[in-house]
Amino acid sequence: MSKIKEAFLKGKAFIPFITCGDPDLETTAALVREMAANGADLIELGIPFSDPTAEGPVIQEANIRALSAGTTTDKIFALVEGLRRDVTVPMVFMTYANVVYSYGAERFISTCRRIGIDGLILPDLPYEEKEEFLPLCQQYDVDLISLIAPTSADRIAMIAKEAQGFIYIVSSLGVTGVRSKITTDISKLVEVVRANTDIPCAVGFGISTPEQASQMARCADGVIVGSAIVRKIAELGKAAPTAVGEYVKQMKQAANS
Repeated sequence: MSKIKEAFLKGKAFIPFITCGDPDLETTAALVREMAANGADLIELGIPFSDPTAEGPVIQEANIRALSAGTTTDKIFALVEGLRRDVTVPMVFMTYANVVYSYGAERFISTCRRIGIDGLILPDLPYEEKEEFLPLCQQYDVDLISLIAPTSADRIAMIAKEAQGFIYIVSSLGVTGVRSKITTDISKLVEVVRANTDIPCAVGFGISTPEQASQMARCADGVIVGSAIVRKIAELGKAAPTAVGEYVKQMKQAANS
């Protein structure tokens, strides 16, 4: 069984997202350790990119801060290598196809394998173009994680049948960001997924409160939170790890309440 699938065996999974290098890589390392210690089942690490098309203003600004601080893909690889000495929870990279292309797809994916990255999320990679990366991901045992959006409609079954690791269900149309209300019928999307695969599915985009986490966890296997955490990091900077750890603990409990 893959490490990602294992992450969903301890009740509903809570999956936090942070942007590597915001405000600096030392703080990123402290954040990962705090989140792992406080119940994160899987951690999404964003590799900053100058044109993050799926992101709302909160994560866009985090990308800018990280790049301005001199964060590079190689520095992030070194960071993960260091974290893997003591952090055992699965970790996945979330970035853009262009980051992988420009680094060299095989070099990027084989390095993921070497340093202990379990999966790769590329929000701008259409299902029809995944063959660009899928054979390399399979060769190096890195799960290429599929996204399903409310607009995926008749493609949901097709995407689900071929999915790896877990399925990322996008709860709302548009870019990432905190939302006061999630109106998409998530249970309908999950129903179609479950009819076609036994791979776990987690819901992200817009979730920020314990109430939303609890609501989404009722119909999915896990909950993903990004912007609400990145906003805390923007406010607190280097002092963010403790507060983020507390928040992760609270959200993990809510998802399982």
